[in-house]
Order: sequence, then structure tokens, then C-alpha cells
Amino acid sequence: MSKKQITKHVTKRMAAESEPLVKHALADRLRAEIVSGVLKPGSRIVEGTWGRKFSVAQGSIREAINILAQEGFVAKAAGRSARVVSLSEDDVLRLYELRGALEGLAGRLAAENKADTEGLQAAVDGMRRAVKRGRAPELLDADLAFHLELCRLSQNTFLLEHARRILLPFFAFVRMRVVASGQGTSPWSHDLEAHQRIHDLVQEGEARIVEQYIQQVMGRFAARAYDQWEKKAQPGKRGKR
Repeated sequence: MSKKQITKHVTKRMAAESEPLVKHALADRLRAEIVSGVLKPGSRIVEGTWGRKFSVAQGSIREAINILAQEGFVAKAAGRSARVVSLSEDDVLRLYELRGALEGLAGRLAAENKADTEGLQAAVDGMRRAVKRGRAPELLDADLAFHLELCRLSQNTFLLEHARRILLPFFAFVRMRVVASGQGTSPWSHDLEAHQRIHDLVQEGEARIVEQYIQQVMGRFAARAYDQWEKKAQPGKRGKR
């Protein structure tokens, strides 16, 4: 192999190795634009526009968008531009109804399976720490982890797959709205004990009771969720981030 060929090979290999880093870095930048409200819910993400803004190839933006779609921040339809995820108040109510049924079943199966609830408790503990620190994004991450873990403990792969399709865009939307409104963690502090109760019922093997309890809790969350996310922070009371 000639020196020119070796140089070409090394350059190509280095480019291939750096590609994942580039697309993840771009995904981070686009995510920041979404969470900060520059890219609002429902707005189109035009690959060419953001490629020019970030001085990268359009294909790199497409890869970054694919990462955000997997995380739930972006919705993609065949032949159409990606859009920032957006949910109406009616959408939120319907999703909570579905979550009540799906996660209620997950809780019952987890209790019947006598699942190890260490992961659930770790998520609740993470929520408590986030509340004490006043960090709403950290609280939402721990909250999402709790509900995904609950569905994983069902040992039903189909249930978990459907839960991910619902929960990832749902929590991505909540995160956007909470950050945009500048809220702290106080609106969620009273929900901690509900999560702890779910953990305790699963741990105790109370299958039917935990299923009913989760359905009731989801109904309660749905009654106030949308208004809570849209509430603007009062002067001098902006949450830490």
C-alpha cells in the first residue's frame, strides 16, 4: 500500500470514527434549541436551514434528528419534514387514560412476578433528590425512569415496547413545557408519595390493588397536568436548572 493510499485509509477511518460524535453533538445542540423554546412544539425542523446554521452537511442534521426522534423530542412521518413533538390538552388526557391501563397492567404483572423493585426505589430516590435541589429536568428524568422500569418489570416485551412509544414523546413534551415556563419542582413534590406507594404495592405483591391504584393516580395526574405545565413562573421564584 502506497503512502497516499495509507493516508486516504487513515483519513477515512478517522472520519468514520468521528461521525457518531458529530451527530450526537448536533443532536445535543438541536435538543437545546427545542428545550429552550427556540424550536417550539409543532414547528418544522428544516434540515437545510439547520445545516447552514451549524455549518454542517444536511445529512448530519438528518442523523441528529433521527436521534431526537428516538428520544421522543421529534416526530417524523414518511415524506415529511420532522416536527418538534406537540400534544394538545385533549391528547394529554387520552394519553393518561392509556397510561392508566398500560401501566396498571404492568404493575399487576410485576407484583404477580414478585419482581425485584430495587430499580423502582432508585428512581423514587432520584426524584426526591431532584426535588430537594429544585431541579425539574432531573426530576423528570427520574420520573421517566420510574415508569419505564415499572413496565420493564412486567416481563412483557410487547407492553414495554408500547410504553416506550408513549412515554418518550410524552416526557419530552413535558420537559419542553416545564423548562419554557421556568417552573421549579414544587408542583411535583406531592406526587412523590404516589410513586413510593406504587413501589410498595409491587414489592408487597398486591397485584390487583396496585393496578387499581395506578389507574386512579393517572386519573388524578390527568386532571391537572396540562395547566400545571403551562403555568408561568412567578417573579423571583424561578426554579433552578
